[in-house]
Amino acid sequence: MRGVTPASPASGALARADVERVVERIRKVYGGWTRNTPVARMRADWDALFDSDRVAAGTEAVVADGVDACWVAAPGRSPDRVLLYFHGGGFRVGSVRSHRGLIARISGAANCKVLGVDYRLAPEHRFPAPLEDAVAAYRWLLGQGYAPRCIAFAGDSAGGGLALSALLALRADRMPLPAAVVVLSPWTDLTASGESYESRARADPIHQRPMIEAMARSYLGESGDARDPLASPLFADLRGLPPVLVQVGGRETVLDDSRAFAARARAAGVEVELEIWEEMIHVFQQFADELPDAGRAIRAIGTFLDRHWRAV
Repeated sequence: MRGVTPASPASGALARADVERVVERIRKVYGGWTRNTPVARMRADWDALFDSDRVAAGTEAVVADGVDACWVAAPGRSPDRVLLYFHGGGFRVGSVRSHRGLIARISGAANCKVLGVDYRLAPEHRFPAPLEDAVAAYRWLLGQGYAPRCIAFAGDSAGGGLALSALLALRADRMPLPAAVVVLSPWTDLTASGESYESRARADPIHQRPMIEAMARSYLGESGDARDPLASPLFADLRGLPPVLVQVGGRETVLDDSRAFAARARAAGVEVELEIWEEMIHVFQQFADELPDAGRAIRAIGTFLDRHWRAV
C-alpha cells in the first residue's frame, strides 16, 4: 500500500480559505433542512447545489437492465474504456445530475466513457436495492460487449462503499472483475466505529457521527445489520479485489473508513494506493472550479486508471 499525503501548491491559509468558501455554500443547503424536510426537497436541493454544466461533455440517458443510468463522455474520449460510476449522498440523495461535473472531469482525465448509475435510493428502497442495481449495471455492460479489462469502478462517499460492495457481490457470484476501482471519501463502515469520528469532529464542518448513524438506519432499516460485509465492506474478506485508489480529505470524520479499509485490503493482498489530502473536506473533488487540489486529485485518478487499463 502506498500511503500518500500529497504536497499541495495550495497548502496553508490559501487552501483553508478556499475550502471555507465551499463549506459555507454547503451549509446554506444543510441549514435549510429539518427533521420534517421532505426527501424530495432534499434531493432537489442537493442536485441544485452540485449540478454543473460548465464541463463540456456529451450525455445520453439509458436503461441498463432496468436501472436508470446516463453515459457521460468528455469530447474525444476513448469509446473502448468504461468507468462505472456510483454517486454519493448517503443512499438518500444524489444522482448522476448532481455528479455530472465530477463525472465529466474524470472522463477527460482518464480518457474514458463513464456510465453514471442512478441506483434506487432509501428510504423507499433500502439495502440491498442499490447493490442489486450496481451489479445489474455491470452485468449490462458485459452484455453490451465491454470486456472486464476495459471497465473500472468508481464512486464517492456512499457510492464509494457501494462500488466496493458490488465487487464483493460479483466475486461471490464468480463473475470476472473490472480492472481497477477508485473510491473518493468512501463510506466503508456503517457502524461509524472509526476513531476519526472523534478526532476530526471539530475539523469536519459537515459530517458528524449522529448524521452518519441516521443515514445508516435509513439505508438498512431498523433491523438491518451495519456489519453486513455487503453494506460495510470494511468488514469483508477483501482477497481478490482489483487494484484500489482511495482519496480522502484529512479533515473528514470518515477518514478512518479509508485508512482502515486500505490497511485491511493491503493485508488481504490487494494493491492499494491511499491519498490523504490534508486540508480537504468530504469529496472535495466535486469542487474543481474552486479548489486547485480537486483538479490535481482528478488528474491523479486519470493517471491511476490509465496505468491499470494499460496493464491488462
